Amino acid sequence: MFEPAAKQHAYAALTPDVVLDALSDLGLAVDGRMTALSSYENRVYQVMLDDNSSLVAKFYRPERWSDAQILEEHSFAAELMADEVPLVGPLNLQGKTLHHAHGFAFSVSPRRGGRMPELDDAEVLEWIGRFIARIHIVGARHAFATRPTLNVATFAVESRDWLLAQNIIPLDQQSAWREVCDQAIALAENAFSAHPAHHIRLHGDCHPGNILWTPTDLPNGGPHFVDLDDARMGPAVQDLWMLLSGERAQRTLQLSMLLDGYEQMRELDRSELALIEPLRTLRLIHYSAWLARRQDDPAFVQHFSWFGSSDYWAGQTHMLVEQCEAMQEEPLYA
Repeated sequence: MFEPAAKQHAYAALTPDVVLDALSDLGLAVDGRMTALSSYENRVYQVMLDDNSSLVAKFYRPERWSDAQILEEHSFAAELMADEVPLVGPLNLQGKTLHHAHGFAFSVSPRRGGRMPELDDAEVLEWIGRFIARIHIVGARHAFATRPTLNVATFAVESRDWLLAQNIIPLDQQSAWREVCDQAIALAENAFSAHPAHHIRLHGDCHPGNILWTPTDLPNGGPHFVDLDDARMGPAVQDLWMLLSGERAQRTLQLSMLLDGYEQMRELDRSELALIEPLRTLRLIHYSAWLARRQDDPAFVQHFSWFGSSDYWAGQTHMLVEQCEAMQEEPLYA
């Protein structure tokens, strides 16, 4: 098993005093109360102000995105909000949405809560479909200039090559994993070649945990996102498939309900449905590399204590075998 070199991670320096000082320097009347919110990729805090209101401060993971890429995310959020798409974007403070303090880039947003949507409810799925279509209407207007594109090379090939080059995978699992990973990548490449898709700006990581739902009897009730941290270019179906779960019949029904809502607002190229299992495969490979690259984070063991063992990689091999089979089945239809 790969053992990362012992070194202090940048987040070790992000103390409560650093957070509060950074916000105070923006002219915010913080009163010292702050709560860490559920986030691993970045560090996110609810901070109380003297008037008993609250804001959310997001400190970006160092070296993940450049300032230009973060500002493209902020610009996309501003476009969406200007079109009245329900999204909580960063506040403009002292003429900027992106700030720097003590070596960290950060932004500040209004606090807005919610819960996970009930995806067994047809009305909820249809509403979410309309919501995602509205994001894609804006996303299709022009391309990102600096943020990456989701494709086989960036999500799978680069991840596979890095994992092998860094000797992340235990020797007793490496050959089996590499063999099936190579097969999975080849099948995904064939699918993307056979079904070339138009790329638009996406949310990029549209799983149920990233959609917040507020009661529909409240103003602005329904689904919303609180940021676009994983926004990138890619096929529209990327923002739909992660909302599907269960056996094939259940996923087909869920997809039909999502598309009932989506296509009230925007047409989906149905040939992209053939990319659902290839996209799932890319995410599976990419996720292992994403985890391995973050083992030096002081919070890693707390969140991912199960990562890296021979059992983990045997499980990944098994899931890739299943994905190879799934990519050779008939695509979902709705």
